[in-house]
Amino acid sequence: MIDNNVPLQSQPLQWFTAIVCSLLAGVLWHLFPHPALVVVLGIIPLAVLYTLNRPFLMVLFFVIFSFFRIHEVFPQLYSLKIPLLLSLGSLAALAWQVGITRQIKLFWCKEFTLLACFLFLILVGIALAGNRPIAIEYFKNIYWKIILMTFAIAVLVRTPQQLAFTLRAITIAGVLVGIVAIQNKLGGIGLVEETRVTIGRELGSMLGDPNDLALVLMFPTSFAVGLLVTHQLPWHQRLIGFIAIPILFWAVIATQSRGGLLGMIAVFGIYGLQRIKSKVLLLSIAIIAGGILFVVAGISDRASGGSAEAGVDASAMGRLYAWEAAFKMALSNPLTGVGLDNFYSNYFYYSPHWDGLNHAVHSTWFGVLAETGFLGLGIFIALIVALIKNANRTLQAVKAVQNQINPAIYTSAQAVFAGLIGTIVSGTFLTQGFNWPIYILAALVVAVSKTAQIALSEIEDKPSLSNRFSK
Repeated sequence: MIDNNVPLQSQPLQWFTAIVCSLLAGVLWHLFPHPALVVVLGIIPLAVLYTLNRPFLMVLFFVIFSFFRIHEVFPQLYSLKIPLLLSLGSLAALAWQVGITRQIKLFWCKEFTLLACFLFLILVGIALAGNRPIAIEYFKNIYWKIILMTFAIAVLVRTPQQLAFTLRAITIAGVLVGIVAIQNKLGGIGLVEETRVTIGRELGSMLGDPNDLALVLMFPTSFAVGLLVTHQLPWHQRLIGFIAIPILFWAVIATQSRGGLLGMIAVFGIYGLQRIKSKVLLLSIAIIAGGILFVVAGISDRASGGSAEAGVDASAMGRLYAWEAAFKMALSNPLTGVGLDNFYSNYFYYSPHWDGLNHAVHSTWFGVLAETGFLGLGIFIALIVALIKNANRTLQAVKAVQNQINPAIYTSAQAVFAGLIGTIVSGTFLTQGFNWPIYILAALVVAVSKTAQIALSEIEDKPSLSNRFSK
């Protein structure tokens, strides 16, 4: 029975759940007439109601499992197909909240326009790809989910409370990955080149590449630092950052990824830029810290790119050959590139140096150039520039009223800006143009901006601050 005291917008959900569950119960009871089924049938309506009413949680947990590969970090969860279940729940909740109840209001912005143009170019590139099955497979298995969840996060994160929960969830997920990485390092499990830590290599996980693992670990570092240095936050939230930073730092060092270390320096540099007035002092600290990290991480002991290799090391030369191949791919296909995920399979045809193996591009920028052409790279760079401007504008506006605004907004504004810069710096040496980090940050930049605009407009004694977003 429908309760007349329930708001009208929730009554369609109750009717829908009641009808669907009744039909499902009848079918299941006909197929499996077992007393235990009564318990299951009692839980199903509650699960459906919770899922459809919590699109934010469904989407956030799906992103965390997909990006941090939690089911591969903890192989016991692998067979449960949690990302698949979360993706189904996310899609159902989004469709219900947007299409039926209309409780979620959609909007459009400049970043969405650039992202949509980039997506259109990728779709055209898939149709013209040199190896179309590979392009279609990557789009079908990974990329469409990234794009959909980018729009979903940007639209769903609407309150400071949701921002605060996102900060904590991403930081804690990073800590879990970091702990496993440290355990693998200490136990000598899954090491490549004898010294570089990985996770889930036997499962074919993305984290089986130490460079990708470094970027995954670097991503929550910006959030952890934000939690620690924002004194307006409650002590227990700052404690999360205090615990997370050394774990994430240790884990990134264990990957011995030069790109990851540069990204970490960039993240801390952005926070230092907000607090250290002397740019000379800040630059000096960055140089000294970089040298110390290089030594502590044992980069010189790496089998590739270490001090044992004279002149330009093999790792650097491999990158230079790959970047040259990427440029030649773009020259041959200036408007569409060779197609999504097609760099590796096309390496032989464009590489100036063939050693018997195809190689990854090891650069976000050259990867986008090769697979989407000069036009795609131009749109991608325009998107990055728009995100940086938006994130910086938001941070400066929020910083001016940091003691009057919800601290979760100020923390998020710092974290997404630092994370964006760190990802861009590390992405110069890591292949992340079509993977989760940049897109999650893009969504959070838009979400933080929208949330900050609302909060600033509510500060009655400083109404002009909200106008900074329109300048």
